[in-house]
Amino acid sequence: MPETTFTDLTPKSAPVGSRRAMDATRQRLGFLPAAVARLAASPHTLEAFMRISAAFEATSLDPQARETVVFTVATRNRCHVCVAMHTRKLRALRADEALIAALREARPLPDERLEAVRVFTLRVLDRAGDVGQEALDAFAAHGYTSEQALEVVLGIGAYTLSTLANRLTGAPVDAELEACA
Repeated sequence: MPETTFTDLTPKSAPVGSRRAMDATRQRLGFLPAAVARLAASPHTLEAFMRISAAFEATSLDPQARETVVFTVATRNRCHVCVAMHTRKLRALRADEALIAALREARPLPDERLEAVRVFTLRVLDRAGDVGQEALDAFAAHGYTSEQALEVVLGIGAYTLSTLANRLTGAPVDAELEACA
């Protein structure tokens, strides 16, 4: 019978194809998150997430705008791991605690430019991309471009993969992230 439970793999117990990404994650974060240790059961899925999230990090959206996309997906999909991980990241970026609280609670943001990102992200999700010209114009009215509208879609893709995988595998919030949970 095939194995259908997920456990925390190590670089030694994981499939060979996952080991490099696991080591790189541990080196970058200082620990190996359980979410990665469980995602490692599928080298292709782990590699896809690493590549797509790296591509999203390289977009023209500023770091707080990117984190707004991530949080919007994470709260919508109820991924406690992503909320904790990205709370930590926003604190490292020295984001305002009022912004972090609003993102965590999925409520309107105190920064109107970031609120435009949050609203646009929700619209893309709710309308499966068919947002209409009015939503595109509202996004553009806050200084965002058509390139950045597509970058929001890239972020949604990356973090839909992550949030659904974290929920599927039952990834817990790591001890290193408990203060951000």
